[in-house]
Amino acid sequence: MADLPAVIGNVEVAVPGTDLPAFGDGSSFRRILVPVSSPGRSADALATATRICASTINGVLRLVHVRIYDPPVARCPGRFYLETRGEAAALIDESLLIVWGCGATATTAVVDAPRSELAAAIAREASAWRADMIVLTRRRRPALSRLVLGSVADQIMRAAICPVLTVPSNRR
Repeated sequence: MADLPAVIGNVEVAVPGTDLPAFGDGSSFRRILVPVSSPGRSADALATATRICASTINGVLRLVHVRIYDPPVARCPGRFYLETRGEAAALIDESLLIVWGCGATATTAVVDAPRSELAAAIAREASAWRADMIVLTRRRRPALSRLVLGSVADQIMRAAICPVLTVPSNRR
């Protein structure tokens, strides 16, 4: 957690219109949803979203973690989750503490979704919460790999009804 101020200091973000009040009560990006897979992987998106939120009046972040499960098969009729509810709650709480430490207001949600519908679950949560923007970290991958294997970030950009800001990951 002590590394976060350095991460925030290294991220340069310029979002058009965030310094201009929209309708007299702050920027149009007041409700920002941040999908969190883990605090380490999502640190760049958390830092960027926190900076955008700090530049607005009454800005609030929504940290969302999707608890992935594999759909039932014939031999095993139940769902198989990769993590328990407690592990998912601990992960999102750690991210919440980071955001609160930077002075931002935030809420959390843990959503269950099948592995194949991860992006759709994030887009549904953004729509239900009426998010003004989604900020997420994009892993560095070759274009051919993204084309063949697909990318959750690309799927979110296609499914979301609000603007999506992808932040490149500084992790290698």
